[in-house]
Amino acid sequence: MNVQNVSHSADATTVEEGLAAQNLTTPVDSEMATAVAMRNTLLTPRFYTTDFDELDAIDVSSVRADWDELIAEMKADPNKGHFKKNEDWDTVDWDGMEPKLKAEFIDFLISSCTAEFSGCVLYKEMKRRGANEDITTLFQLMARDEARHAGFINDALREAGIAVNLGFLTQAKKYTYFRPKFIYYATYLSEKIGYARYITIFRHLEQNPDKRFHPIFKWFEEWCNDEFRHGEAFALLMKTDPKLTQGVNKLWIKFFLTAVYSTMSVRDHQRPAFHEALGVDPDWYAYEVFKKTSEISEQVFPLTLDIDHPRWQPNLNRLQAANVQIAEGKEQGGLGGKLKEIGGSMKAGWAFLSLLTIPSKPNEVPVETRLEPAY
Repeated sequence: MNVQNVSHSADATTVEEGLAAQNLTTPVDSEMATAVAMRNTLLTPRFYTTDFDELDAIDVSSVRADWDELIAEMKADPNKGHFKKNEDWDTVDWDGMEPKLKAEFIDFLISSCTAEFSGCVLYKEMKRRGANEDITTLFQLMARDEARHAGFINDALREAGIAVNLGFLTQAKKYTYFRPKFIYYATYLSEKIGYARYITIFRHLEQNPDKRFHPIFKWFEEWCNDEFRHGEAFALLMKTDPKLTQGVNKLWIKFFLTAVYSTMSVRDHQRPAFHEALGVDPDWYAYEVFKKTSEISEQVFPLTLDIDHPRWQPNLNRLQAANVQIAEGKEQGGLGGKLKEIGGSMKAGWAFLSLLTIPSKPNEVPVETRLEPAY
């Protein structure tokens, strides 16, 4: 493939051009950021691999009209050139930023960059391995978008004097194997909850511009619309095989919903200064995101979680407390620290099990799958 030289990933028309763009290839001193991105825990973004032959065998005939409409929308590329700094990018006083806020915000940016690049790597590999034109076209387009997002976040990090070495991550970060159906569930939720997270913050800051402590939040609306379209693609992929949302797979759907929601809640509570600066209560924010994601996921999932159940919030709180105990045990070290860590892990497991056993709410999946952003 002929890869044209572009100065910025925002202007790339393919993932290959995006990854070759100057803002993604310029050498940077990134040891700290890359070390953070390399971490593999239950709460950090992972790199995934899957059965690419199974993906290549997908037949989208049953959703052809919606599929072609979505692909045409992505090919039209409404966000080309958007994800780079312009006159709306305010000067950021990194040196004057409150130290705890600065540390948490940098952690947020590194985690977000890693997650976006993880999607880019997975989608690019799906495109490279396949021969099914429908599937390879989709994943090429999604990989292009994710490369842009990762490059844009790295631009923001460079202003703080750091950046993630994305090329190093590709080679060195551990890959987790997921069966295709688990990729569908996890990635669909990741994309849709990403939309819900970004649009909730964006709308909040529209009403409270004095809380916008960094210009990157101005880009969240178009960003989350990319996430929304990617989620639509995975909804259509699941719609091609009704078995994916029936029988025992309902239990897997419930598991992934519970895991994604609870992980988000625990991770966000690790950044109290970040949310305080935004003027956002983490519990309120989590509920808003869960509500939006649950409403959206009714397009394809035959159930939603009961986030109003009396056991829901108390067990999220227990998960958070257990996560704090685990972190304290690791920091303490020695036998006492290890026992504290084990105790925290047991509490976390029990709280997650309690969340998992909350009865779900059945949903009649509509015939029409496609949705448009509405929040």
